[in-house]
Amino acid sequence: MQEKDKDYTKKRYGQVVPGGINQWPIVELSKNRQAFIREVAQDSIERIKNMATSREALIEEIETTLFREKLRVKRNPWAVDPEDDAKFLSSIKKRLLDISQIDDKKEIDQYLDGILNDIIMRYSSEIAGNFKKSRYRMARSIITFGFARLLNASRARGFWSIFSTQYTLQDKINITGEVEELRKLATKGTIIMVPTHFSNLDSILIGWVISTLGLPAFIYGAGLNLFNIKLFAYFMNSLGAYKVDRRKKNLLYLETLKSYSSMAIQRGCHSLFFPGGTRSRSGQIEKRLKLGLLSTAVEAQRVNYQNEKDNALKKIFVVPVTLNYNFVLEAPELIKQYLKLQGQERYYTENDEYSTSYKISAFLLKFFTKGSDISVSIGKAMDVLGNYVDAEGMSYDKQGRSIDTREYFTQDGEIISKNQQREDEYTRMLSERIVEEYHRINKVFASHLVAFTAFVMIKQSYKKLDLYNLLRLPEEDLTLDYDLFKSKIEQLLAKVKRMAGRGEIGVSPYLNGSVEEIIAHGLKNVGMYHAKRPLVQNKEGNITTDDLNLLYYYHNRLVGYNLEKYVS
Repeated sequence: MQEKDKDYTKKRYGQVVPGGINQWPIVELSKNRQAFIREVAQDSIERIKNMATSREALIEEIETTLFREKLRVKRNPWAVDPEDDAKFLSSIKKRLLDISQIDDKKEIDQYLDGILNDIIMRYSSEIAGNFKKSRYRMARSIITFGFARLLNASRARGFWSIFSTQYTLQDKINITGEVEELRKLATKGTIIMVPTHFSNLDSILIGWVISTLGLPAFIYGAGLNLFNIKLFAYFMNSLGAYKVDRRKKNLLYLETLKSYSSMAIQRGCHSLFFPGGTRSRSGQIEKRLKLGLLSTAVEAQRVNYQNEKDNALKKIFVVPVTLNYNFVLEAPELIKQYLKLQGQERYYTENDEYSTSYKISAFLLKFFTKGSDISVSIGKAMDVLGNYVDAEGMSYDKQGRSIDTREYFTQDGEIISKNQQREDEYTRMLSERIVEEYHRINKVFASHLVAFTAFVMIKQSYKKLDLYNLLRLPEEDLTLDYDLFKSKIEQLLAKVKRMAGRGEIGVSPYLNGSVEEIIAHGLKNVGMYHAKRPLVQNKEGNITTDDLNLLYYYHNRLVGYNLEKYVS
């Protein structure tokens, strides 16, 4: 096994910051939270005014915001929303109407500034995280101790097994990839971690990984809907989360959110966000990323170069991460949403199956009492232009030549001010490289392999049917001959291992046994929690499915590699 694929499961890591928690950038930010909120608001207001080319355009943006916010309150309210939302919006409407009674243009501008300031300050305060050292330590201990006790209970028998220390979370969660590079780069500059997103569990899982690797706490954008769940709200508030409300699509909110992210990164806060924007409802690895928050890394890099003093390295490093599960508890609901709303994701109304502390506790209990492992693959770090960097933070192009990323932000040797078109192009380049890296470091489980093979075989048998008609096939038409299934697995497995040898994909250690063992392991683990299993072996020994929608979901994990022809 090559070093880059090394399993770091059992290794213990010291803190990368020698001074301890008091030296973490997120702690410094939390000490001056209110001042930072005001700075974010001021920066956001300047952004919005620069984008609104006239007084009339600014009034129109505020009116659009007001209209959309009223729709949100009426059609899609959440428990976490402020109780005075409707009252606040009514006051803004009244103040906008009052503008029509003012004749003096200077007075109108001042009045308009007051309205804009109140809206943006409200958004800034809502978004801002509230990291606290004592609560962080407590949350970290609860997660580590509580989940480890569940794990011991699942792997041993008897009540007293919950007090055992035989197994730790690192027995269940395998961390592989460029761990040492990540730890070193965290002392050289600012890390932007960008994981794939499949489950509500992801935020807690990646927070645990960050802590286990001895890294300082990261700020991270968590969906505001998760704060409906008191259990999640406690942990996320403690672990550095700032709130992202995906119902709010208006310019004023989006620019405030980008200001918060950019300014926190500029202050050296390591940051994490899911660039897919929301959980993958299809089960596929993200192909297109949301560029809003990603663009803040590019912007922050330019500002850092502009403000650089004494040649201090203030470089930003982007680290892709893939989270690999054998099953996703929310999969039945997610794939249902995907099939129903395909092509209309932007109109999606959040309706989370796991929407209370009780339900999420049951979720975690069921997850950790199953024997299935999780893999967290740390990708190779890149600069904000998508070039690989080494452990010292030096960037290299595709030919292996060292490059200075400052040159991409300069003109006549000087760092230039914001050029939106240029930075948009850099963000697009970065997003494409992240997607490439996702596919390269994705780890193939036996469960992925059997699900992909089975679904493609069924699809091949009904070539004239489109996806939706295929998914309506009766169960009696969905049985696959075991020997034929085994031969297809052998073909696909050979291809996947060749790809792994070229560094194009990762593979689980469970793919090293005999084909029969691999199939058995895959069938046991794929969708193991669901009442209706996506793949089972019947009494005759052949392969069939209890839920073709779920089989489609788990098959999708290997979509994008052009593997279908190896099952034909």
